[in-house]
Amino acid sequence: MELLTTNNVWMMICTGLVFFMHLGFTFLESGMTRQKNTVNILFKNFFVITMGLLVYAIGGFNLMYPGDFNGYFGFAGWGLDSVAAADLAYNEGYTYWTDFLFQGMFAATAATIVSGAVAERIKLGAFMLYALLLVAFVYPIVGSWQWGGGFFSTFTEEVGFYDFAGSTLVHSVGGWAALVAIVFLGARVGRFDKDGKPNAIPGHNLPISAAGVLILWLGWFGFNGGSVLSADPALTSLVLVTTSLAAAAGGIFAFIFSLALYKNYDVTMFMNGILGGLVGITAGADLMSPIEAVIVGAIGGIVVVLAIAFMDKQKLDDPVGAIAVHLFAGIWGTLAVGIFGDSASFEQFAVQAACVGITGVFCVVSCTIIGFITSKVCGGMRVSKEEEIAGLDGTEHGMSAYADFRLNQH
Repeated sequence: MELLTTNNVWMMICTGLVFFMHLGFTFLESGMTRQKNTVNILFKNFFVITMGLLVYAIGGFNLMYPGDFNGYFGFAGWGLDSVAAADLAYNEGYTYWTDFLFQGMFAATAATIVSGAVAERIKLGAFMLYALLLVAFVYPIVGSWQWGGGFFSTFTEEVGFYDFAGSTLVHSVGGWAALVAIVFLGARVGRFDKDGKPNAIPGHNLPISAAGVLILWLGWFGFNGGSVLSADPALTSLVLVTTSLAAAAGGIFAFIFSLALYKNYDVTMFMNGILGGLVGITAGADLMSPIEAVIVGAIGGIVVVLAIAFMDKQKLDDPVGAIAVHLFAGIWGTLAVGIFGDSASFEQFAVQAACVGITGVFCVVSCTIIGFITSKVCGGMRVSKEEEIAGLDGTEHGMSAYADFRLNQH
């Protein structure tokens, strides 16, 4: 019972830290976008966590963890299982309820990734439907292939796919969904000129975004630390060290690489580099040595800088860099498991690459279908040009995030 209590308390602390990440995402997204869309960002982030938990409780949890199934698709039934919850020795020594809540936070995170990428031009109703279908079906199905005992976890007899805390299963799923969504939407008005040259659209509050990044870093201690699935002191400590070192290296190398390319000290590249290091280490945080974590994080930061430049060349508009961070760095981190750490081998790298590809194909196809459904139901996914220029806070919500404090003149 003492071990159960220790493990369960640790898992609940980690659940709280992952929940706190939603404030980090909210700060990051709102600060990196324009003032006239702040209420819209706040609303979407509240929707994601509330909808995500309810949808995951209704069916997502049992779709992701269906028990015995054919390895490709299974469903354990609607709602949460009070009978299973009565078994206090559930899983690795923490309760069923704790397991659900921890995993539910992960599910909501996948949809939050989409929120930042589609900011400033998506219809609120379209976002809500798109995010709901993502959390209800796409995320739990992909998750079931690995964490639910599906074919990823038994890809070959000797070498299975490895994704410790979700570089692919969480971050790239959200990244693929975001990529498909912005293809449907197109770029914001004024983001690219007639010749295709990108124009910067600065966010309105970088200090808030900076706070968001630091909150996300803190939350990652729960995201990765909780993925140990116990309070094992040696392994949890190692995971927190590799997580932090990767984040630090990602930030340093992103700003240095950005400085070499663009001759300026870009704090947004610094911040996204930190996040790229965190996403990169997430797949193998428990397998890496400190030095290997630094290398993985450093490359993750560089990948983010290159990915942002690539997105601009393709005229793909992502206001906060979510796709560069979560998709591109997520792919890198997943492949890094086959290069570094305890599982490094050519066979492991091949399995990692194959599962990355399978996940990408499934997410692109399924999210394209969801995009068409959303467009049909909502009469298109994008607001009008006039609404976009005026700002979504006024047109969608009828309010402003910031009150007018100017004193009346007498």
